[in-house]
Amino acid sequence: MSSASSTDPFQPLKADDPAVVGGYRLAAVLGAGGMGKVYLSYTPGGRPLALKVIRAEFSEDPEFRRRFQQEVRSAQRVQGLYTAPVIDSDTEGAQPWLATAYVPGPSLAHAVARHGGLPLRSVLLLTVGVAEALGVIHGAGIVHRDLKPANVLLAADGPRVIDFGIARAADTTALTGTGVSVGTPAFMAPEQAAAGTVTPATDVFALGQIAAYAAIGAPAFGEGPSHAVLYRIVHEDPDLSRLPDELRPLVSRCLSRDPADRPALADIIAMCHEISPEPLRQGEDWLPQAVAGSITERLRMPAPAPTPPPQPSAAPTPTEFAPGNAPTPPPGSPHHTPSGYAVAAAPTQTGPGTLGRPGAPAAPPLAPGVPGTPGAPGTVPPGHWPQHTHPQGYPTPPPQRQSGFAQPGFQQPGWGRPGFQPAGPRPKRTGLIVGASVYFYRDDLFGDERVGSANGKLVVLKNSQKGSLEVCRQETRFTEKIELEQLTSGSQICVLSKAGHIGVVTYRGKSGPNDPSRYITIDVTVWRNAEEAQES
Repeated sequence: MSSASSTDPFQPLKADDPAVVGGYRLAAVLGAGGMGKVYLSYTPGGRPLALKVIRAEFSEDPEFRRRFQQEVRSAQRVQGLYTAPVIDSDTEGAQPWLATAYVPGPSLAHAVARHGGLPLRSVLLLTVGVAEALGVIHGAGIVHRDLKPANVLLAADGPRVIDFGIARAADTTALTGTGVSVGTPAFMAPEQAAAGTVTPATDVFALGQIAAYAAIGAPAFGEGPSHAVLYRIVHEDPDLSRLPDELRPLVSRCLSRDPADRPALADIIAMCHEISPEPLRQGEDWLPQAVAGSITERLRMPAPAPTPPPQPSAAPTPTEFAPGNAPTPPPGSPHHTPSGYAVAAAPTQTGPGTLGRPGAPAAPPLAPGVPGTPGAPGTVPPGHWPQHTHPQGYPTPPPQRQSGFAQPGFQQPGWGRPGFQPAGPRPKRTGLIVGASVYFYRDDLFGDERVGSANGKLVVLKNSQKGSLEVCRQETRFTEKIELEQLTSGSQICVLSKAGHIGVVTYRGKSGPNDPSRYITIDVTVWRNAEEAQES
């Protein structure tokens, strides 16, 4: 991905640029590459996004579309500290696009072109970060195929790998023979240059190239015409004469012509720690001051264009509660005092309920197989089950709804179990479990807020999808935690619990910056016993 400008990372939109893509209003141009153009946009909540619009030439190719859909589904499973998460996408529209979290930082290519090679400590931290990112990417069944300095962004807290797996979508299209270049010859592996089999070891070769480039300030196999560079990659040894002595054994192994001779990612990380004279810890001082200044430039983003308020979705309407007032449970649902501990609960609570607020009574969990309370909002009366049938023969259970708040952290002393007091220091990660095995928590060490699942699987649905039992049964893009910044008002999450329950969680928002408590507001629709329970 090339920068839009060597001086200003945000370029104004031109006459041929769209104003809106997939409901996202575009604010600036971030860059352009072989597969498309990247724009700056914002979520309705004001979070910045990098939105990549695929070139029309690719979108007209049926094989590209098929592969692009596969790769985007795989990329949505990647959840790593050194990758930019996929937030949204449209792989079936007239012009496909993909939105990821915006990373405020220059690419490695930009930083080296402007400031030269990096010091040894920065190179080692860069290498271990990219290696960790590749481990997560490979774990999702993806080979990056186009790992290069332009696809490694330098953020304040470490590198971020972007565009993983997307190059594969163009590998077999007719466009690869019509002058459209997707890969970068100077950073290809020998097997790529020879049209051989691409494996995770291909990315290890590229990682060696990245480390050498960051330290030397130039590609290890030199520059020049593509065919000349590819010939040197296949037939000649790299020029590592300017590489620091400490890095030479590591880079040489990564650049082995035979993929079988290249080290595993875990070995690369271990070698970097052995090379470093001090413990490798990511911090805001991991980059030279001059390069860190480029991060500051990218924090001054253009203000988003005014957008109309989002239209309400067709998801269940949340029940509003006045602060401090608990909702009245439906008839037949006795009260119970909630425990002071954060414990997992099957999605059995019926009717509206407030979660995470001291003083709010809650309906107790129902025994497995007991239908919901008659007349409760969003439920079906006992004995009335729709006649739809699961393909495996399980009946489609009635949905049950609850609306309210989910607040992270232990409860106030005295709330819940009488005499309960938290023992010992507060844990670094705490959370309150809510229906359908979902909980919201904050990592007190790093400040990250997440939605997680204690005993189930989560799937963030696309904007084009409407949460339902059938949609959730068909999804396979599972994860166990979701960064809260990935969600906007109306975002829906499928939850599949090991107990066989399926739920749809609709995110409505979170507490304000001046609120004394941290919580999120959600709607939950639950289908009890929708699938066969998994053995633990």
